[in-house]
Amino acid sequence: MEGVSMSFGKMNSFIDIINKRVRTDEEGFKVQEDEVVASVRAYREGRHGSERWANRAAFTDATTLFRFRSIPGITVTTAMVIVCGEDRFEITSVEDVKSRGMYVEALAREVKPSGKG
Repeated sequence: MEGVSMSFGKMNSFIDIINKRVRTDEEGFKVQEDEVVASVRAYREGRHGSERWANRAAFTDATTLFRFRSIPGITVTTAMVIVCGEDRFEITSVEDVKSRGMYVEALAREVKPSGKG
């Protein structure tokens, strides 16, 4: 990957990183809850004809790339989801950019709510 110096100006999307938890309610039913583990600024890039996406196209069904600063004490995993505005994304892969522990790159697939899209 070429130069990754992310200026704060490029990180112009606000995202919530969410952990999906399942708990049992009073009647014994399983209920899925969203727990926001972090709210951060991120760089968001949709899938298009860039060389970077062309190299990944065969390996992923991701629709969006998110890049954000590493969050101390939080490990982002594919079990989590990203919410950006009204859009919700399942994380398909997570990478430590250049293995420096400074930035995280998450490839994600947009999830359409039932009955929409």
